[in-house]
Amino acid sequence: MSRLLLILCLLVALPLPVSARLAGPPEVGSQTRSARDLSAIRASGELRVLVNQSRNSSGLVKGQSIGVEYHRLRAFEQYLNRNARDGRSITLKIIPKAKDQLLGALQRGEGDLVAPGELLSVRAGHDVSASAAIRRQVPLVLVSKQGNRHYRSLEQLAGRSLSLPAGSAVGEALRRINQQLAERKLPPIVVEWVDPSLAVEDVLEMVQAGIFERTAVELPIAERWAKVMPRLRVDKHLVLARDGEMKWFVRPDAPMLRASIDRFFSSYQAPADQDSAFQRVYRRLYKVHSPLGRTERQRLEKVRPVLQKHAEQQGFDWLLLAALAFKESTLNPAARGASGATGLMQITPAAARSVGVSNITQVDANVQASSKYLAMIRRNFFNSPQLNERERMAFVLAGYNLGPQRVQSLRAEARRRGLNPNQWFFQVERVAMEQMGMGVVSYVNSVNKYYLAYDRERYLLEPQGQRLTVK
Repeated sequence: MSRLLLILCLLVALPLPVSARLAGPPEVGSQTRSARDLSAIRASGELRVLVNQSRNSSGLVKGQSIGVEYHRLRAFEQYLNRNARDGRSITLKIIPKAKDQLLGALQRGEGDLVAPGELLSVRAGHDVSASAAIRRQVPLVLVSKQGNRHYRSLEQLAGRSLSLPAGSAVGEALRRINQQLAERKLPPIVVEWVDPSLAVEDVLEMVQAGIFERTAVELPIAERWAKVMPRLRVDKHLVLARDGEMKWFVRPDAPMLRASIDRFFSSYQAPADQDSAFQRVYRRLYKVHSPLGRTERQRLEKVRPVLQKHAEQQGFDWLLLAALAFKESTLNPAARGASGATGLMQITPAAARSVGVSNITQVDANVQASSKYLAMIRRNFFNSPQLNERERMAFVLAGYNLGPQRVQSLRAEARRRGLNPNQWFFQVERVAMEQMGMGVVSYVNSVNKYYLAYDRERYLLEPQGQRLTVK
């Protein structure tokens, strides 16, 4: 029995298969390319950098860098160009990938360098070469919301859960901790691997909102985001591991590139103000809050029948309409907004008329107009079978907020840059961030988080025996 318990404890920290956690349609036709060392990179004039698609690690907002790797990468670009003997300059090509896809893409030759911005575990089968450490002995610490229960030791977390994004280094640390807990006849710490549309910064935001109870991240990441999420509590005394090293990675057959990286790191110092743009951008952003408080649940129950009716008629999950309504009006049918936006769904009279609905001051008509308008956007602009349902609805929401034609232009620009035009999260949204700022990105992310919060408690929000989820 004890042996079985130990096996279960170890299995619980294992991540889901990659195919179950992709944030968008999987890429097809990827083939292994020949390795490129520094001489070939100089000859091409381009250094292809695979970056963690998380906004913590990479990303520009209207020309302002908010990713922790961008300063290092730009400094490395300048270092390579200063030391070019033939006078040929190198430019960076940034290639964003999900964290748990980075090393595989490197091995296939899709990039020359991996710069993850987080701890990245090298598992069996990953034949890569790690750089000198950027940062050594990085603690993995517990993070929760201020006011939540304090824990004095990791043993008190036995039987509790941690919400983690795909690829989190905490999964490896929990294997060891759960083995120790099993030896003491204690239940394991359970991992909730969150939806792949959520990166580490999204999980932290949902912890601050009280949607997730707790998570664990690298201490530098926790401290960075605590600057713009003041309700986070970083429990520095609860360390799950402290032996990790932040590094860059290249292929083993690129020793000249690896040597250049090590020489660069030997003298590189991060600028003192490297997070100034990050703090300016994120301090102004809307932060999600829990849609599942007592008052919020009561409001949802009042409008649930009309949301379910029109969601079923248009082929939507009613909780998606609920999440949109919470974002737009906090479920207040009497809400009034800018440009004539009205009611629960904050739809404008012009948008309602375009789908044949009038008198949107009534709740039923308001929801009918919104659901028909969403369905029209889906049908006319985002009906391609190349889109999976998660990404399809993200594009529909972006179109609802921004206008579907503008979203299509963002997809075209993403395709031109080599990004995945069929993936909103972390791909097309990067173009939106650079060109327009965080408005539509924050909008889609907020609705997505509210939807995920509702979906976690679907069994409590739907009457017994009633399941009107339409995918």
